[in-house]
Amino acid sequence: MPFRIPSIRCLKPPPISKARSSIPPSRALATAVSEPTEPTTPATPHARRETTFTDRLNAGPSLFDFTSPTDDPFPSHQPRTALVGKPGSPHQKEITRLPSWLQTPLPTPGSNPNLKSIKQDLRGLNLHTVCEEARCPNISDCWGGSDKAAATATIMLMGDTCTRGCRFCSVKTAKAPPALDPHEPEHVAEALKRWGLGYVVLTSVDRDDLADGGARHFAETVRKIKHKAPGMLVEALTGDYAGDMGGVGEVARSGLDVYAHNVETVEELTPQVRDRRAKYRQSLDVLREANRVRPGVITKTSVMLGLGETEEQLWRTLRDLREHEVDVVTFGQYMRPTKRHMPVHTYVTPDAFEMWRIRALDMGFLYCASGPLVRSSYKAGEAFIENVLKKRAGKRATALADGDIAREMSSIME
Repeated sequence: MPFRIPSIRCLKPPPISKARSSIPPSRALATAVSEPTEPTTPATPHARRETTFTDRLNAGPSLFDFTSPTDDPFPSHQPRTALVGKPGSPHQKEITRLPSWLQTPLPTPGSNPNLKSIKQDLRGLNLHTVCEEARCPNISDCWGGSDKAAATATIMLMGDTCTRGCRFCSVKTAKAPPALDPHEPEHVAEALKRWGLGYVVLTSVDRDDLADGGARHFAETVRKIKHKAPGMLVEALTGDYAGDMGGVGEVARSGLDVYAHNVETVEELTPQVRDRRAKYRQSLDVLREANRVRPGVITKTSVMLGLGETEEQLWRTLRDLREHEVDVVTFGQYMRPTKRHMPVHTYVTPDAFEMWRIRALDMGFLYCASGPLVRSSYKAGEAFIENVLKKRAGKRATALADGDIAREMSSIME
């Protein structure tokens, strides 16, 4: 009796018997024969778990996989992990340990009396520091000098609430922060005079809610400081004033000694890292305008590493900064403030930071502070810039004295 192939289509075909071995290989097993067959009921398929789009989406790559560069110029560091909490407890969780070169002592007031003393002065005058608001890892070092005159604190003007939301910054944000304190310039100048500092850094939150971005308030603070402490050197770390060069000029002409504005990262990563209103080219224009308004003023910027930048992008950034006549650049490791902020792409080793410091100096920068814990207002960098400014002032005084002597000799000869 010839073998007949059933006409039904099954999800799971029956096992092939020995009789099927006589079927030519060119004939498909699912092909119905031409002879009439009795109608049969299709088999019910087996129940399968429903698949959802969410399952496939979660299993696939994330947005960061597409936006992050693949070529990493820095040696990779595999962070160590540890379990904290009672073993077997539902509260036990895994945490990531920082590399050894990023571990710093906790800033406790008991470790140095200056911490408590400076905090009391700041709170008494209703002042804020970027050291506290941005959770700077160097606060115990900068605030822990042998006396308050040796300590360094970066005063943050115009409140503690910013109108921008950069993805690396832990400063509070709001569309409409509180109004400016009209007494703040006087209070800041009084506090700094009381401390007797030789070098001070002023910065501010961005205030896009104000017509001038707070430029006049910033400039007034610098003028008050120079009036109360003429010998004090002032570095102003400003915002971009939404590209308004009038605000840049207002601050640059206030009597400051160093004009600083941070580009933060390379041009390619700027849209991911900074607020959409902060633009890389706009920041370069701010630094160039400060140089144009105040020829000879030291201009300074800072770049974070570990965000996913490539070596070629960093080279291009340094070339852009030199083309815009920037004198000082600092490199520091990006540290994720909270889980709500963008993750760290790479923990850059101290050797890599040293490499970029040498490269920056070879390109003609006046000074470069580069290290995992370096920040835009860094103690060692301030000491170097202070010496440079004093030397420049001494040269100007010598030149003026030589000019006076030459004029006197000329009048005598006449």
